[in-house]
Amino acid sequence: MSNRVVEGRMVTPERLAELVEGERPLEAESIEDAEMACPECGENVLSVGYMPSVTEFVTAYKCQECSWSDTDR
Repeated sequence: MSNRVVEGRMVTPERLAELVEGERPLEAESIEDAEMACPECGENVLSVGYMPSVTEFVTAYKCQECSWSDTDR
């Protein structure tokens, strides 16, 4: 699935990565369900893999309902 609703807005994989990273990635993979509950509100968490630079690959985790996010860095 490419676009998902996060905090009431439809986002692309690139936009989801940007919400977590703070800047637009070079490339982003498809958004997936992270199969975990948000540690802050208990709602569904999404994950997206992206490249913030040519030498780094990061997986970001973002709650669909609240502002919680994290990465695998």
